[in-house]
Amino acid sequence: MADIRIDNATVITMDKERRVIDQGSVAIEKDRIVAVGPTSEIAPAHPAETVIDGTRMAVMPGLIDVHAHAGHGLIKTMGGGNGKAWFETCGEVYTTASDTHFWHSEAMLAGLERLKAGVTCGVSLLGGGDTVMRTDEPIYGEAHLDAIRQLGTRVVMAVGSCRATYPWTYANWESGTPKELTVSFEDQMATCETLIKAYHGTEGGRLNICMITPTLRGEHLDHASKDEVAEMIRQAQAGSRIAREHGLVFTQDGHQTGTVKFAKENMDILGPEMLLSHATDFTDEEIEICAEYDLKIAHNTSSNASVFGRCRAIELMDAGVTVGIGSDATAPDRSGDMLRHVQHCMHYHRRHFRDTHVLPPGKALEMVTIDSARALGMEDEIGSLDVGKKADVIAIDLAKPHLFPHNMIPFRVAYFANGADVDTVIVNGKVLMRGREVATADQAKVLDEAQKATDIMLERTGRHALLDIPENFFGATRY
Repeated sequence: MADIRIDNATVITMDKERRVIDQGSVAIEKDRIVAVGPTSEIAPAHPAETVIDGTRMAVMPGLIDVHAHAGHGLIKTMGGGNGKAWFETCGEVYTTASDTHFWHSEAMLAGLERLKAGVTCGVSLLGGGDTVMRTDEPIYGEAHLDAIRQLGTRVVMAVGSCRATYPWTYANWESGTPKELTVSFEDQMATCETLIKAYHGTEGGRLNICMITPTLRGEHLDHASKDEVAEMIRQAQAGSRIAREHGLVFTQDGHQTGTVKFAKENMDILGPEMLLSHATDFTDEEIEICAEYDLKIAHNTSSNASVFGRCRAIELMDAGVTVGIGSDATAPDRSGDMLRHVQHCMHYHRRHFRDTHVLPPGKALEMVTIDSARALGMEDEIGSLDVGKKADVIAIDLAKPHLFPHNMIPFRVAYFANGADVDTVIVNGKVLMRGREVATADQAKVLDEAQKATDIMLERTGRHALLDIPENFFGATRY
């Protein structure tokens, strides 16, 4: 007796054969998939307590976002195009103007956005800006994880160190008034160890931790002394060592030309557990290094980094490198809708090569399912609809004008579907959303708490002016 069965759907399995099954079924027992195939075969063999009619729906693995930032959901669009002001806001909010209510409320908001867009698993860096991490104490990571636990989705929360120089100044607001803290690198590593030991792999594998340290780019190395560079390398090596000791993903944000070559020649941190975000304008030599060390790439095709430089995702994949797609979170100007990023990714690279044959839609869908699962070392558990894997399943309602006529379903999903078309979301065998009604969160309450947390943050920072419509917003071709 199955617990859940979805019938009569077009099942896009993303399995090794990349089967697309018309009039197909997926059967689920507890938190695992137990059968995938034609409804005529699966339904008689697996009677189920709950049967979902998948007529005119596409059923596929839950989407995976391999790079985003916790905290960004409450500061999106602030500064209205002023990147310097936005980065400064990140630094202030994530160190001295946020409390556990902020981190919990933002996680609920961003997590709900992901859930309603069919994103069942996502990486969330506990901070942002130029690697400003809220790891002065474990309570902020705990607040984020508690929100995801409530929502029922899957997360890989990245924790680690800020960019040197130390010490860093933080403020704890839990008593209602700020208590200033001086935080060392060792303090941040202790926080990471606490969160790893308490939460990694818990809630049936839904809550996971990975390590992050700052990427060493030329802009930082050129202005640092020999001793400062040595210290930055030591800190990166320490973060890498913790990741390897605990079997975690080790990620770094903001890789670009020269960073991989420098890491190979000076740092001894490269390995198959490593996930490099952005990875723009890599040289041919660096692409070879990525292939040599089996590095993984988080390609944030809709981010500002992809405006300033190009992730050579096609060339990387041609070299055998695993590339997944990340949203880069919902600030300053993006969304958590991974189908939007799939479509952007295809056109981004086709425009570069001036070739409409580049990046077929099926490969683009792989980049937010099985390839992203591989990038996170989770391909044995999620990323495809295979018997024995975790039951992370979504159903997309195809009975929409923009998705008709009802044929060529994988094309329809890749080219035209969006997050609002997701009807049903199942994670670990639990139905989190059906008919676009979320079972695990009160949306009105989530929005209210997010607004409260934002208003408090604005009072603490005094940055209300960054909400104003900037000059040249209308009537000009440039800010």
